[in-house]
Amino acid sequence: MKYNIIGRKVNLKDNFKERVYKKLGKFEKIYSESAEATVTVTLEKNRQTVEVTIRDDGMTYRAESTALEMNDALDAVVDILGGQIRKNKTKLSKKMKSESFNQYFSEESEEDDEALFDEDYAVVRTKSFSVKPLSVEEAILQMNLIGHEFFMFRNSTTNEINVVYKRKGNTYGLLEPKD
Repeated sequence: MKYNIIGRKVNLKDNFKERVYKKLGKFEKIYSESAEATVTVTLEKNRQTVEVTIRDDGMTYRAESTALEMNDALDAVVDILGGQIRKNKTKLSKKMKSESFNQYFSEESEEDDEALFDEDYAVVRTKSFSVKPLSVEEAILQMNLIGHEFFMFRNSTTNEINVVYKRKGNTYGLLEPKD
C-alpha cells in the first residue's frame, strides 16, 4: 500500500508517521499493492482531526475523527475503518460463497439469496428530475433552498454531472466524475 501523509496547520513528527504505518499496516493484507492510503491531519482550535481515505480497485474507505491528541484520533479512525472493512468483507464473502453454490441449487434458492442481499441495501425510493446546467455556486444555493445535504446538477462549465454536498463545519464539497 502506498501512503500519503499530509499535515495541515501542523508539523507531523516521524514517530506519528511510524504510528500511521504500523496502524494501517494491519490492513495491507486486505488490499492490493496498488492501494493508496491518504492520511490528513488538521489542527483547529487545539483539536486535531485525522482523516484517512483508502482507495483500492474502485472501492473507497474513509473515516474521520477529532480528538485533543492526534494519536487518539488516529486510533479512533483505525477502529472505524476496521469496522467498515469487516462489514463489507463479510457481505462480499457471503455473496461470493452463495454465487459459487448457485450452480448446484435451483432457481428458487438464487431468488432467496438475492432477497437476502437486497435487504441490506434496499432502495426505498427512486426519484427522477431534470438536471439543469448550473454553476457550482448556483447548485449550492439550490441545495440550501430545498434543505438537502446534497444536490446533483449538470456543471455549466464542464457539462458533466456533478454533486455538491454539505460537509462538517459549514463547508461544501464537490464530486466530479473522473475518467
